[in-house]
Amino acid sequence: MRPADTHLAATAPCPASRIGPAPAAPEIVRVRYADLLGFTSGVFAGRGMAAEQAYEAARALCYGDLTGMDSHGLVNLTRIYLPLIDEGRIDPRARPRTVADRGAAVLIAAERALGLWIAGAAMDVAVERAMRYGVGVAAVRGATHLGCAGHHALRAVERGMIGLVASNCGGQRIARPPGGALAMLGTNPLSVAAPAGEHPPFVLDMSTTAAPTGRIRQAARAGRTVPEGLLRDDGGAPVTDPAAFDAGRAHLMWLGGEAAQHKGFGLGIAVEVLAALVPGAGLGAHPDALRGDGGPSGRDDDIGFFVMAVAPGALREGAEADAGTLFGALLACPPADPARPVRYPGWHEHRRAQERLRTGVPLDAAVYAELTEVAARAGLAVPDVLEDS
Repeated sequence: MRPADTHLAATAPCPASRIGPAPAAPEIVRVRYADLLGFTSGVFAGRGMAAEQAYEAARALCYGDLTGMDSHGLVNLTRIYLPLIDEGRIDPRARPRTVADRGAAVLIAAERALGLWIAGAAMDVAVERAMRYGVGVAAVRGATHLGCAGHHALRAVERGMIGLVASNCGGQRIARPPGGALAMLGTNPLSVAAPAGEHPPFVLDMSTTAAPTGRIRQAARAGRTVPEGLLRDDGGAPVTDPAAFDAGRAHLMWLGGEAAQHKGFGLGIAVEVLAALVPGAGLGAHPDALRGDGGPSGRDDDIGFFVMAVAPGALREGAEADAGTLFGALLACPPADPARPVRYPGWHEHRRAQERLRTGVPLDAAVYAELTEVAARAGLAVPDVLEDS
């Protein structure tokens, strides 16, 4: 049985056939979440994934568009996941295996499984161990890109637990150490999610660099500039043209800005320790990196995950009530600007998801056109555009 879907997906209706030329596409179209989920599941199943795995992978990918983190949503279907499957770097038929089992801690070899699926499966293992021991850890090596880390951390919240997900980028190097001339680490995302009583779950989902590469590239595709503090050139000057990143004229800064680069860098190393050293995954900071030319190098193969579930209820009574008190007090904090009430990470994403379940998931028209091409090649029906788009 599938785990409870916090996104309340409904049965997708059969799409209506289209007659005549399609109307000019608006910049944004809306589609039903259930249709989008069913379509994406079909794409992954068509590439060889088992139906249940394809569904979980689709749920992870569509989470980005549902919650407004569309730089990590379906825009990456044709840019990351399908190309990696076609290149053989993702094995859709992979059969992960348990390498070591120590009760509360498990080591898993992913065998190049799709990270969108195996990260959630690892969290399920951690949750099951936490039910027995109060805490459960699943360390994963040989994995691939996992999408939004927050989605996988939320799987623990669905069971009343706290979830933590850390992922390195395997052998891919994107960011330089402060003062360094070579890229040595990836964006190394980190997520912590927790129940918040009657309030929306707390979900911290962040890269340890000042921005993930997906957001930089999204801005470049849209022709937008990025704020100062995300990119800089080799001389240390701020860069606001996102296209400069892939052109090799700018590199990512660490979280914390110019004055506190060591904080983001330290978090990036912490993720590398948990997600690479613990499971034995590919290292970003490796002698191979010393042969770089200053720009991004290596490939995001052999990615490592560190996934943990904590069950406060297994350790003491009252944790659930205290969570409601904690997050309720934060929401009740008087705002400095009455037009901008105090909110915590995860609140806006939860509300946005609920709204999009009612009104449809917005997609950039260019992304929808890409999905249409994927559907034609796969023999699938592309999700219908809602009439009020």
